[in-house]
Parts: sequence; structure tokens; C-alpha cells
Amino acid sequence: MSGGLEWLAPDWPAPPGVRAAFAYRGGGVSVAPWDSLNLGLHVGDDAAAVHENRRRLRAALALPAEPLWLEQVHGIEVIDADSIDAAVLAGIGPLRPRGDAVISHHAGQVACIQVADCLPVLFCSRDGRHIGAAHAGWRGLAGGVLEATVAALAVPGPDLLAWIGPAIGPAAFEVGEEVRTAFIAHSAAAATAFVGNERGRWQCDLFELARQRLRAIGIGHVSGGGLCTHADAGRFFSHRRGAPTGRHAALIWR
Repeated sequence: MSGGLEWLAPDWPAPPGVRAAFAYRGGGVSVAPWDSLNLGLHVGDDAAAVHENRRRLRAALALPAEPLWLEQVHGIEVIDADSIDAAVLAGIGPLRPRGDAVISHHAGQVACIQVADCLPVLFCSRDGRHIGAAHAGWRGLAGGVLEATVAALAVPGPDLLAWIGPAIGPAAFEVGEEVRTAFIAHSAAAATAFVGNERGRWQCDLFELARQRLRAIGIGHVSGGGLCTHADAGRFFSHRRGAPTGRHAALIWR
């Protein structure tokens, strides 16, 4: 905690030099319905408030650089932060990379994704030389964003660690048959992540679906998962609970 700003530090065996955080919603300057540490410029909040929130985040976490703020599109595109122009990394100008995951192999870069119900998944190699962050809503998860991120990192699965951050839990995430079908088409085991309800629809466990995907590609250690953004309005934004709303950041750097 720093100046009222609080964050969740992943409980995982990351090597020395790798740091990561998931920022809670408190400690910022945005007013309702984005109150208060909204980090998203795309949700209707005052831009000056968002920039102040981002400044506070950088200071509280002692970040080595400005995070790479992506234009997320619920796809599977992976951005290599090491190849991005310095002006873009510094937030100068209107352009932002379009994608739903970011990786880096160099110290000093801050991989970052924004969420408000979707899964944030952070990655690092056991030797600490490679990091990544993925935004996994159900579309991106079904499309293979986690697999694409691991492929871009080019590190064997057993040499990687993954952490699953807060997201909408199965009790709150009701979906239709098309969502269940999309996952089962990839793996029959995905059926275990869906429970039928009295409305003829499905309660979907994104945490379990992510664990299945990560296990299937041989990730050596998977931790986190289970904290529901929808259920805890005091700490979390939730798009499904009420939009418009703010956005969290999940970050990893070294």
C-alpha cells in the first residue's frame, strides 16, 4: 500500500528481480462510476484523472518505465514490448499497439494489461529473463491467447510460471451454449468448467478453463485464480456488475 493505493502481489515462486502486481480500485482520483483508481482511457472517464491515476501507480510501485498500455480487442495478438518505439512506450502521441498480450525479454520494460472481469494472466521464466501478460476474456481464451503468449515467449512450458489474477467467478458468469461449444470444440475436458442453471444457460469457470489450457501446454507452475471481481465491489471493478466502470491493471516487470 502507498498513499491509499493498494495492490495484490502474486503468490508465486518468481525469481529475484521479477516483480508483479494487480492494482485494486482504491487510491485514485476518478469519480463515480469510475471511482477511484481507474487506469483505462477508453471507458468514458476524464483523461486528466486517468493520467493522474497512472502517475500514482508508477510512483507507488516504483516502476522502471511507463507501462505499455495496449488497445485491447479480445483477440490473440501478442505485442513484443522490446520492439515498440520509445515514444509509444512513453505514451507520447495517439497510437497504441493493438493486441491482448505483451512480452519482454529485456529488463526495464513493464508488461501490462487492463481488466474488469476478464482474466489477467502473468508469465515469467524460472530464470527471470522473460516476462509476459495476457488479457483473457472468454473470446481470447477460447481463441488461444494464452498459447500465443507462451509461443511468443519462446520458453519451454516447464520453464515458465503463470499466475491467474482476479476475474469474474463462475457464480456470476452466466453464458450461452455458444461459449460452451467454443471451448469443448478445443477440448472435451472443458465441459467440466460449465454448470447448467435453471435458465437453460451455463455458469462458466474461467479460472478452470485457463488452468486447463496452461496445463495442456506444459506450464511448470500455475498459481492464483479464484478471486471474483463481480462479488467484491469494494476492491474490484466489474463490467458485468455495472458499466461504465473502471479498469484495473495487472503488471509485471524486471
